Amino acid sequence: MGARIIDGTEIAGRIRAEIAADTEKLKRERNVTPGLAVVLVGDDPASRSYVRGKNKAAHEIGMYSEQHTLAAGITEAELLALVEKLNSDPRIHGILVQLPLPSQIDEQKVITAIHPDKDVDGFHPISLGRIMTGQKGFRPCTPLGIQKLLSYSGVRIAGSHVVVVGRSNIVGKPIANMLMQKEQDADATVTICHSRTRDLPDITRQADILIAAIGRPEFVTADMVREGATVIDVGINRIADPSHPKGQRMVGDVKFDEVCRKAGAITPVPGGVGPMTITMLLYNTLLSARATASK
Repeated sequence: MGARIIDGTEIAGRIRAEIAADTEKLKRERNVTPGLAVVLVGDDPASRSYVRGKNKAAHEIGMYSEQHTLAAGITEAELLALVEKLNSDPRIHGILVQLPLPSQIDEQKVITAIHPDKDVDGFHPISLGRIMTGQKGFRPCTPLGIQKLLSYSGVRIAGSHVVVVGRSNIVGKPIANMLMQKEQDADATVTICHSRTRDLPDITRQADILIAAIGRPEFVTADMVREGATVIDVGINRIADPSHPKGQRMVGDVKFDEVCRKAGAITPVPGGVGPMTITMLLYNTLLSARATASK
């Protein structure tokens, strides 16, 4: 019997409906419209597509959204000046600067320039520090999406052994820290593994929940997964496939066809974690707007 598919598209749709209802309530009761500003530097096709999707999603649920498209040759000082302007704009509750940035710009300096109260991407050092210490604050969107997927699909997190394969600042480190906190939808025992981990399959087979975020196509195979485990595949990789109309296809970090026959539940790629990321950006923007309204 195959694994239960955790449908990220369906769960993201349910959460967006909740966000839309809460957004309308905030407008009606407090006269506050959540506002998101997205900054795109250059014309990278993937980044342009992501930004377009984020703006479209914000408008669809009734938020105010604006896009700032800047030339690839912009100076760091000019970009920092725009961030400061958005920090001071009362219409804007969330700021997202689409990464990667051109080589002349220090990405960390730009991230740090965003006011922590508007850091809806969750990458500011203060936001990450709040995760470490269990304080309230914005969580990075992909890790938060993973946590919501587990919760909404009824997967027990408390007391479970979670193994995270990957140690990036974007996914691996934040989700590990989030799931080990003593709070709702957490309270797990967490192990972080990476490419230099010895006897990696021995460790991953211990997982009740296995999160693959190593950035290597189909890296996790069936022999690395315990029977009945929940497998969350964060990877987005394109591999050559002559049989596909575009000559390539998208796969995750998990060899899906193998692992789905052994796991108890699994996320597909696409349609798993991906749809949750933009949804969590909207969720964080709503949280920021609520905080502003309560001041």
